[in-house]
Amino acid sequence: MNSLQTFHPDEQKCRLQLAACYRIFAYLGWTEMIYNHITLRLPSTVSAKESHFLINPFGLHYTEVTASNLVKIDLSGQILDDSEYPINPAGLVVHSALHANLSGAHCIMHTHTTAGVAVACMEGGLEQSNFYSAQLHNMVAYHDFEGITVRSDETPRLLKSIGNRQAVILRNHGLLTWGETLPYTFSVLWTLQRACEIQAATASMGDRRMVSPEVAQRATKDSFQFSPTNGAGEDLFDAMVRLVDRADSSYKS
Repeated sequence: MNSLQTFHPDEQKCRLQLAACYRIFAYLGWTEMIYNHITLRLPSTVSAKESHFLINPFGLHYTEVTASNLVKIDLSGQILDDSEYPINPAGLVVHSALHANLSGAHCIMHTHTTAGVAVACMEGGLEQSNFYSAQLHNMVAYHDFEGITVRSDETPRLLKSIGNRQAVILRNHGLLTWGETLPYTFSVLWTLQRACEIQAATASMGDRRMVSPEVAQRATKDSFQFSPTNGAGEDLFDAMVRLVDRADSSYKS
């Protein structure tokens, strides 16, 4: 297994950030045993065509992911380092499709949280009924369930479903977000997850009070979670990294 110091300095930074994110997901309870993925495309200083990305080693829990054991692969799934671990084909199909075809998809996150899957199973999808869903006005795409994502022929339909929307509900399946940076992608996912949690919590409470499109549009525009002038999620992610560091910084190895 490679040590972290054997990688290009820019790759080291990516590895540390991504490994920290896996630990944050574990802290938040967003894990699915050894399944699901967060991937991060390597910059041009490391991969000339930005065609290589990092993914979790298949078989490890998120609490076992470290900067050095992340697996570097190309868009075809070929492992490019000396990893002793395989990768999950279900992660490769979706993540490689987005990394290859969406120029802004430097980071992709996918979860199967209870609240996320519950909303994904609802015919109406995400309601515009709470503080968090209001901040995602016209940001959410939907893709119909076609089974376990191991078939590459699903790619064109997936890309058509997503368009340029960075919060995605995979119907009957789970949540997915993508973005230019890992902190931004995390911020979108956190907002989407919270919206789903609140919707799931209020589903049995009777009629929900909806937010008007006009108010939701204003809420999305005003949301500091996504604003570049407010770090586009950097402050949120940095705070979570500090929390993880206080508990267990072994991801840095």
